[in-house]
Amino acid sequence: MSSEKVVVITGASSGIGAALAVRLGRDGMRVVLGARNIERLGTVAAAAAPEDEGRAIAVPSDVTKRADVEKLRDVALERFGTIDVWVNNAGRGIARPVLELTDADIDEMIAVNLKSAVYGMQTIIPYFIKNGHGHVLNVSSVLARLPTASFRSAYNAAKAALNALSSNVRMDLRRQGVEGVYVSVVMPGMVTTDFALNAAHSKGPSPRPPATMPQPQTVDEVVAVMARLIDEPRAEVFTNPAAAAVVERYVKDVGAFEAGMPLY
Repeated sequence: MSSEKVVVITGASSGIGAALAVRLGRDGMRVVLGARNIERLGTVAAAAAPEDEGRAIAVPSDVTKRADVEKLRDVALERFGTIDVWVNNAGRGIARPVLELTDADIDEMIAVNLKSAVYGMQTIIPYFIKNGHGHVLNVSSVLARLPTASFRSAYNAAKAALNALSSNVRMDLRRQGVEGVYVSVVMPGMVTTDFALNAAHSKGPSPRPPATMPQPQTVDEVVAVMARLIDEPRAEVFTNPAAAAVVERYVKDVGAFEAGMPLY
């Protein structure tokens, strides 16, 4: 893995984004970190580059605003002169079933989980094309392929849309004959972070999935997969190896899968 890469990470003040920043920074990469909470972001930046604070910079940003996403790009280029990897990680869950969703619920899930990534791709991919190389990682969810946690409702839908648009971009790049520019989708399942507690309308930790479903992973397990993906780009990856087989069973017969799945 090249230690000289410059990596931009959104949603980097906590959870997967923070852990990835620390992992890549300590691997020797230069990281540009975006999030709204500048105090926590600064703490992550310090942890990512404890011996050389210039290799990790914190940029206060709200990625639901296109101008803030563009600012992230511009600051990274001004400081380091290049960008090699862009991680669209910012996201937020919800704990509300479909029939109770409000307009505001849907708008927030789309803005945070989908539009922010679209802004990221639109902001950085033209630069990657011009530069001749680059890699976008869109952090989705296993729920994009296996939307059986119905209390996540609009979150599931937004992540499914993110998977679809990522595939669309890959096909567009292929159609244009672009080489050296990659768009990867990362699909974690349940991760032992505060994601569930920070979800809209959260009433506490998520229930543990049934034994037949992929089980929780540590955040270090997830970022280890992401670090390998940066070194070896692929279109999609489940961070939990057990997820692919479960998704295959789901797709084969959705009705039968739903009927046989324990409710939780």
